[in-house]
Amino acid sequence: MFTCALVASLGFSAVFVGSASAHQQKTAITTVLYNPRTQNLEVSHRFDLHDAEHAVKQIFDTSADIMSSEKTQSDFAKYVLERFALYNLDKTELALSFVGLELEGKHFWVYQETPAPKNLNGLYIQHNALRDIWHQQTNTINVEGMGDIQTLTFTDNTELLSVEFTRH
Repeated sequence: MFTCALVASLGFSAVFVGSASAHQQKTAITTVLYNPRTQNLEVSHRFDLHDAEHAVKQIFDTSADIMSSEKTQSDFAKYVLERFALYNLDKTELALSFVGLELEGKHFWVYQETPAPKNLNGLYIQHNALRDIWHQQTNTINVEGMGDIQTLTFTDNTELLSVEFTRH
């Protein structure tokens, strides 16, 4: 009897833990990478697919399906592009081009790029994707290829953050 109760209890715990870990943390990771070969700034946005699935139903409509609808995928990518921007230190916006999107495992990727300005000494960055629908959304940006890796974190009411580059 005790063994059955223990097994039932452990089984319940395993189910409970499994369902709790399936709920996402409302985070996205973006990398801004300077590519010296192309002299471009390459931007890769990675969203948890679970979050993107829920977001499209709130942003567009309840029947939106990011898994199987190319239109929903394209619409979500456009939504991300409209909420992300790079600026020079003089706050001149850099024109980012859309490169593509990708569904990969548990992630949805959106890619952008722009030619890196000559003598780029830093950037101002804006990243509001999903933050307009979820207050707890955290967008983290890693800036690489221009000195030490720098990380910016957008939470709460943060609208614009900056990095400055020191060349080695």
